[in-house]
Amino acid sequence: MDPKSLFSNFLDGAIASRIESQQRPPPSVIVIGAGISGIAAARSLYDASYKVTVLESRDRLGGRIHTDYSFGSPVDMGASWLHGVCNENPLAPLIRRLGLTLYRTSGDNSVLYDHDLESYMLFNIDGNQVPQQMVIEVGDTFKKILDETEKVRDEHPEDISVSQAISIVLDRHPHLRQQGLAHQVLQWFICRMEAWFAADADMISLKTWDQEHVLTGGHGLMVQGYDPVIKALAKDVDIRLNHRVTKISSGYNKVMVTVEDGRNFIADAAIITVPLGVLKANIIEFEPKLPDWKVSAISDLGVGNENKVALRFDKVFWPNVELLGVVAPTSYACGYFLNLHKATGHPVLVYMAAGRFAYDLEKLSDEAAANFVMLHLKKMFPDASEPVQYLVSHWGTDPNSLGCYSYDLVGKPHDVYDKLRAPLGNLFFGGEAVSLENQGSVHGAYSAGVMAAENCQRFISEQQGHMESVPLSSVSHSILESTIPIQISRM
Repeated sequence: MDPKSLFSNFLDGAIASRIESQQRPPPSVIVIGAGISGIAAARSLYDASYKVTVLESRDRLGGRIHTDYSFGSPVDMGASWLHGVCNENPLAPLIRRLGLTLYRTSGDNSVLYDHDLESYMLFNIDGNQVPQQMVIEVGDTFKKILDETEKVRDEHPEDISVSQAISIVLDRHPHLRQQGLAHQVLQWFICRMEAWFAADADMISLKTWDQEHVLTGGHGLMVQGYDPVIKALAKDVDIRLNHRVTKISSGYNKVMVTVEDGRNFIADAAIITVPLGVLKANIIEFEPKLPDWKVSAISDLGVGNENKVALRFDKVFWPNVELLGVVAPTSYACGYFLNLHKATGHPVLVYMAAGRFAYDLEKLSDEAAANFVMLHLKKMFPDASEPVQYLVSHWGTDPNSLGCYSYDLVGKPHDVYDKLRAPLGNLFFGGEAVSLENQGSVHGAYSAGVMAAENCQRFISEQQGHMESVPLSSVSHSILESTIPIQISRM
């Protein structure tokens, strides 16, 4: 064959391939769930010119991020902290660009996790203030107890709970036991630890409880709430609210997603970012059924629960400290109030309950829950006024979440996160639960969504072979050059 003819045929073929590529519709992806993980995935694909449709069961965006404005000021009833106030946090560039401010509640390695022992008051159940020197001394003892649990972990090849380990430590070292009021303060520290995991200490894995990679920079409360972040990520993305997914059918080339009213949505791939609690409840039918290893991974992680009772008052009657605590003989009966007035200037207190107590709180009516919280406040401050408004969360029984965020159960297999995030053909998995190092955090959920989008794009590019791959760029990448510092304060 004439070399010129061969070159001409090759050129014609290349042109034809390019024309076919231009005529082919853009790849399509359905994202299930409009929490920050789903919206981050959708944002990444949308910016890479994919056809993206987000299906969300709620009537709002954000998932377990929910900034309520009914008080006349933003109150986060779900996630409210940025864990790791540093440039390495993947959300930092977006927070800088939006000009959002944070209120730092702790530095690194605080015994209270997201608070320092700097601005607080603790009371017993009768409303008497606990001496601060006692709180500091018991805090030091709590650190020693946790340090000793590392030795217990090394001695036990099988996993046990943090609660069991603490009992072993106290049996070995009676001098670390606390009596009377000091014992109640120790229970309060345990209560704060349980709040970090949203689970009781007898459910938390000793093997992995302290293995999380916590970013540096301490912890910052989002003063304007997380809602501006959600709205910025969701801008221009096709998001369908009130679209509850009931079935996901996947084949080699396409995915069909069925919603509650029977309508079907078809795409090249799907990214599933629904909460782990929803996956555990088998609310969504998969066709074909999920393989046993995926079902086991879903089962082998725990889902914690933490609820908030937010109270707005017409005047401030409490001291200008960041937190108010109630100590008690058991961690279950201990209490914690976040003083939003200190951080935002608005007369709002937020009571938080985690673990079993969070579920028990949901058994009450909202009014009864608010009254219960007010009983604590009136013992601490007899002149306390009644709240003008109150809000109560129900994350554990909300069918759209069925829990707050994930944690490591006792005996968790070492590869559970790998299996949970592993794709199934053209199905990809996001959400905070698949974030190996930062589960339970907003930035962990965000990163998991971006990663799922990257894996999805790689899969589609390979499937369509000759199609040129458009590199994904998350919001953080597009504004990393920003020189605006994160605005953070501590009054």
